[in-house]
Amino acid sequence: MEVKVIRSARRRKTVSARLIDGVLVVRAPQHMTQKALEEAITTLKTRLQRRQEASTLSDEALQQRAQMLNRQYFGGKLRWRSIRWVTNQQRIYGSCTPQRQSIRISHRLGKMPQWVQDYVIIHELAHLLEPNHGPRFWQLVNRYPKTERARGYLMAVGLEPMEDAKHDDIAND
Repeated sequence: MEVKVIRSARRRKTVSARLIDGVLVVRAPQHMTQKALEEAITTLKTRLQRRQEASTLSDEALQQRAQMLNRQYFGGKLRWRSIRWVTNQQRIYGSCTPQRQSIRISHRLGKMPQWVQDYVIIHELAHLLEPNHGPRFWQLVNRYPKTERARGYLMAVGLEPMEDAKHDDIAND
């Protein structure tokens, strides 16, 4: 990606960037060191790339998939206010806040097989009934026949801890 840097004596602290006709235009303070500027550009490029990847994911399609899985594995009894793709989950694959009835799914799952995405959605849906990772929670999740396979896949890509699937100390929620 081509980068154009514009330094300004009026700019004091912040670095900003915009994509203009395929060129990343970075505005930075005049006094900023080259090393600090390069680090900021790397961060801004990563952030832009994540946003571009996430923009291809449809929250509406995710909602429809969750509704289908709810009917299939939970008898259609679960309710949530929102389920959406997010770009700020780099170490976890999803999160659920039962009190708010909100579910967030990492955009990084968008490139993974559908059966892995389904496992993560089911995992987070199960938290609407069981907020912890106790035995009742795993009974709900294990209704999905590809749970172990999906967990193995996530372990292989480093998103699932390397521990027994039945323990309730999973760090990825």
